[in-house]
Amino acid sequence: MSLNAEHILSLDKRLALVLEHVPIVLPKTNDDVYFVLLKSIVEQQLSVKSAAAIWMRFLALYEANPSSDLILNTHSDTLRSVGLSYRKAEYLKNIALFSQENDLSKSFLEELDDDQAIAHLTQIKGVGKWTAEMILMFALGRANVFPVDDLVIRNAMIRLYGLSSEKKALIIDMNSIAELWTPFRSYACYVLWDWYEGKHPPHIN
Repeated sequence: MSLNAEHILSLDKRLALVLEHVPIVLPKTNDDVYFVLLKSIVEQQLSVKSAAAIWMRFLALYEANPSSDLILNTHSDTLRSVGLSYRKAEYLKNIALFSQENDLSKSFLEELDDDQAIAHLTQIKGVGKWTAEMILMFALGRANVFPVDDLVIRNAMIRLYGLSSEKKALIIDMNSIAELWTPFRSYACYVLWDWYEGKHPPHIN
Protein backbone atom coordinates (compact mmCIF):
# COMPACT_ATOMS: atom_id res chain seq x y z
CA MET A 1 0.00 0.00 0.00
CA SER A 2 1.35 3.39 -0.92
CA LEU A 3 1.87 6.19 1.58
CA ASN A 4 -0.27 8.23 -0.79
CA ALA A 5 -3.39 6.42 0.44
CA GLU A 6 -2.76 7.30 4.07
CA HIS A 7 -1.97 10.89 3.12
CA ILE A 8 -5.19 11.32 1.14
CA LEU A 9 -7.36 9.73 3.83
CA SER A 10 -5.72 11.89 6.50
CA LEU A 11 -6.92 15.00 4.68
CA ASP A 12 -10.31 14.11 6.18
CA LYS A 13 -9.74 15.51 9.67
CA ARG A 14 -12.26 13.23 11.36
CA LEU A 15 -10.90 10.11 9.70
CA ALA A 16 -7.37 11.29 10.52
CA LEU A 17 -8.24 10.99 14.22
CA VAL A 18 -9.13 7.33 13.70
CA LEU A 19 -6.02 6.70 11.59
CA GLU A 20 -3.90 7.75 14.56
CA HIS A 21 -5.03 4.52 16.24
CA VAL A 22 -6.24 2.21 13.47
CA PRO A 23 -3.87 1.11 10.70
CA ILE A 24 -4.98 0.53 7.13
CA VAL A 25 -4.98 -3.25 6.79
CA LEU A 26 -5.68 -4.54 3.30
CA PRO A 27 -7.47 -7.90 2.94
CA LYS A 28 -5.87 -10.89 1.29
CA THR A 29 -7.38 -11.14 -2.18
CA ASN A 30 -8.74 -14.25 -3.90
CA ASP A 31 -8.82 -14.51 -7.68
CA ASP A 32 -11.43 -17.30 -7.66
CA VAL A 33 -14.55 -15.13 -7.81
CA TYR A 34 -16.82 -18.13 -8.40
CA PHE A 35 -15.62 -19.76 -5.17
CA VAL A 36 -15.89 -16.51 -3.19
CA LEU A 37 -19.44 -15.96 -4.45
CA LEU A 38 -20.46 -19.41 -3.24
CA LYS A 39 -18.94 -18.73 0.17
CA SER A 40 -20.63 -15.33 0.36
CA ILE A 41 -24.06 -16.84 -0.23
CA VAL A 42 -23.52 -19.62 2.31
CA GLU A 43 -22.41 -17.12 4.97
CA GLN A 44 -25.15 -14.53 4.43
CA GLN A 45 -27.10 -13.57 7.58
CA LEU A 46 -25.36 -16.14 9.79
CA SER A 47 -23.10 -15.87 12.80
CA VAL A 48 -19.42 -16.50 12.13
CA LYS A 49 -19.58 -19.86 13.95
CA SER A 50 -22.68 -21.10 12.13
CA ALA A 51 -21.41 -19.90 8.75
CA ALA A 52 -18.09 -21.70 9.20
CA ALA A 53 -19.80 -24.96 10.15
CA ILE A 54 -22.23 -24.92 7.22
CA TRP A 55 -19.49 -23.93 4.77
CA MET A 56 -17.34 -26.87 5.86
CA ARG A 57 -20.26 -29.28 5.48
CA PHE A 58 -21.01 -27.81 2.06
CA LEU A 59 -17.41 -28.27 0.92
CA ALA A 60 -17.44 -31.84 2.24
CA LEU A 61 -20.21 -32.68 -0.23
CA TYR A 62 -17.75 -32.05 -3.04
CA GLU A 63 -14.42 -33.00 -1.45
CA ALA A 64 -13.62 -29.25 -1.30
CA ASN A 65 -14.18 -28.81 -5.05
CA PRO A 66 -17.73 -27.50 -5.60
CA SER A 67 -17.62 -27.30 -9.39
CA SER A 68 -20.56 -25.85 -11.26
CA ASP A 69 -21.49 -29.23 -12.76
CA LEU A 70 -21.54 -30.90 -9.36
CA ILE A 71 -23.67 -28.19 -7.78
CA LEU A 72 -26.17 -28.20 -10.63
CA ASN A 73 -26.51 -31.96 -10.28
CA THR A 74 -27.03 -31.81 -6.52
CA HIS A 75 -30.64 -32.08 -5.34
CA SER A 76 -31.78 -29.13 -3.25
CA ASP A 77 -32.66 -31.50 -0.40
CA THR A 78 -29.03 -32.56 -0.24
CA LEU A 79 -27.96 -28.94 0.02
CA ARG A 80 -30.59 -28.46 2.69
CA SER A 81 -29.08 -31.36 4.64
CA VAL A 82 -25.90 -29.36 5.34
CA GLY A 83 -27.88 -26.46 6.81
CA LEU A 84 -28.71 -24.34 3.77
CA SER A 85 -32.14 -22.87 3.16
CA TYR A 86 -33.96 -23.67 -0.06
CA ARG A 87 -33.40 -20.07 -1.14
CA LYS A 88 -29.64 -20.31 -0.59
CA ALA A 89 -29.58 -23.64 -2.41
CA GLU A 90 -31.28 -21.93 -5.35
CA TYR A 91 -28.80 -19.05 -5.26
CA LEU A 92 -25.84 -21.45 -5.29
CA LYS A 93 -27.27 -23.13 -8.36
CA ASN A 94 -27.76 -19.70 -9.94
CA ILE A 95 -24.07 -18.94 -9.43
CA ALA A 96 -23.07 -22.32 -10.84
CA LEU A 97 -25.21 -21.82 -13.95
CA PHE A 98 -24.04 -18.24 -14.43
CA SER A 99 -20.41 -19.33 -14.26
CA GLN A 100 -21.03 -21.75 -17.13
CA GLU A 101 -22.73 -19.16 -19.31
CA ASN A 102 -20.73 -16.04 -18.38
CA ASP A 103 -17.19 -15.06 -17.52
CA LEU A 104 -16.25 -14.77 -13.84
CA SER A 105 -12.50 -14.82 -14.38
CA LYS A 106 -10.26 -12.21 -12.80
CA SER A 107 -8.88 -11.29 -16.23
CA PHE A 108 -12.38 -10.53 -17.53
CA LEU A 109 -13.48 -8.59 -14.45
CA GLU A 110 -10.30 -6.52 -14.52
CA GLU A 111 -11.42 -5.18 -17.87
CA LEU A 112 -14.52 -3.72 -16.21
CA ASP A 113 -14.68 -0.64 -14.04
CA ASP A 114 -16.32 -0.94 -10.62
CA ASP A 115 -19.84 -0.09 -11.78
CA GLN A 116 -19.59 -2.47 -14.73
CA ALA A 117 -18.29 -5.28 -12.53
CA ILE A 118 -21.11 -4.77 -10.03
CA ALA A 119 -23.66 -4.79 -12.86
CA HIS A 120 -22.14 -8.01 -14.20
CA LEU A 121 -22.24 -9.81 -10.84
CA THR A 122 -25.71 -8.64 -9.86
CA GLN A 123 -27.18 -10.34 -12.91
CA ILE A 124 -27.05 -13.45 -10.71
CA LYS A 125 -30.28 -13.83 -8.75
CA GLY A 126 -29.26 -13.82 -5.11
CA VAL A 127 -26.22 -11.59 -5.58
CA GLY A 128 -27.16 -8.06 -4.61
CA LYS A 129 -25.19 -4.85 -4.84
CA TRP A 130 -23.69 -5.20 -1.36
CA THR A 131 -22.46 -8.75 -2.08
CA ALA A 132 -20.95 -7.59 -5.38
CA GLU A 133 -19.22 -4.72 -3.60
CA MET A 134 -17.74 -7.14 -1.06
CA ILE A 135 -16.45 -9.27 -3.94
CA LEU A 136 -14.75 -6.24 -5.48
CA MET A 137 -13.21 -5.20 -2.18
CA PHE A 138 -12.22 -8.49 -0.59
CA ALA A 139 -11.68 -10.81 -3.57
CA LEU A 140 -10.40 -8.42 -6.22
CA GLY A 141 -8.80 -5.76 -4.04
CA ARG A 142 -10.52 -2.80 -5.70
CA ALA A 143 -9.38 0.36 -3.95
CA ASN A 144 -12.26 2.77 -4.47
CA VAL A 145 -15.49 0.92 -3.60
CA PHE A 146 -17.90 2.54 -1.16
CA PRO A 147 -20.63 0.19 0.16
CA VAL A 148 -23.02 2.89 1.28
CA ASP A 149 -25.65 0.32 2.32
CA ASP A 150 -23.33 -1.51 4.71
CA LEU A 151 -24.79 -1.19 8.21
CA VAL A 152 -21.45 -1.02 10.02
CA ILE A 153 -20.11 1.65 7.67
CA ARG A 154 -23.32 3.60 8.09
CA ASN A 155 -23.23 3.42 11.90
CA ALA A 156 -19.52 4.22 11.97
CA MET A 157 -20.01 7.34 9.87
CA ILE A 158 -23.00 8.46 11.92
CA ARG A 159 -20.86 8.18 15.06
CA LEU A 160 -17.65 9.65 13.65
CA TYR A 161 -19.20 12.57 11.77
CA GLY A 162 -22.19 13.19 14.03
CA LEU A 163 -24.64 12.69 11.16
CA SER A 164 -28.30 13.29 12.06
CA SER A 165 -29.85 13.01 8.60
CA GLU A 166 -31.99 10.02 7.64
CA LYS A 167 -32.90 7.90 4.64
CA LYS A 168 -31.99 9.51 1.29
CA ALA A 169 -30.47 12.55 2.97
CA LEU A 170 -28.17 10.28 4.99
CA ILE A 171 -27.03 8.49 1.82
CA ILE A 172 -26.27 11.86 0.21
CA ASP A 173 -24.27 12.96 3.24
CA MET A 174 -22.31 9.70 3.37
CA ASN A 175 -21.48 9.84 -0.34
CA SER A 176 -20.39 13.44 0.01
CA ILE A 177 -17.98 12.57 2.83
CA ALA A 178 -16.69 9.51 0.99
CA GLU A 179 -15.78 11.62 -2.02
CA LEU A 180 -12.98 13.02 0.12
CA TRP A 181 -11.46 9.53 0.26
CA THR A 182 -11.30 8.98 -3.53
CA PRO A 183 -9.48 7.03 -4.95
CA PHE A 184 -9.11 5.03 -1.73
CA ARG A 185 -12.67 4.71 -0.46
CA SER A 186 -12.27 0.96 0.13
CA TYR A 187 -9.28 1.64 2.37
CA ALA A 188 -11.28 4.10 4.44
CA CYS A 189 -13.98 1.45 4.87
CA TYR A 190 -11.45 -1.12 6.11
CA VAL A 191 -10.41 1.41 8.76
CA LEU A 192 -13.99 2.26 9.73
CA TRP A 193 -14.93 -1.42 10.05
CA ASP A 194 -12.00 -2.10 12.36
CA TRP A 195 -12.64 1.04 14.38
CA TYR A 196 -16.38 0.52 14.83
CA GLU A 197 -16.10 -3.20 15.57
CA GLY A 198 -13.71 -2.42 18.37
CA LYS A 199 -10.45 -3.91 17.14
CA HIS A 200 -8.84 -0.54 17.83
CA PRO A 201 -11.47 1.42 19.79
CA PRO A 202 -10.20 4.97 20.34
CA HIS A 203 -12.58 7.52 21.77
CA ILE A 204 -13.08 10.20 19.13
CA ASN A 205 -14.47 13.48 20.41
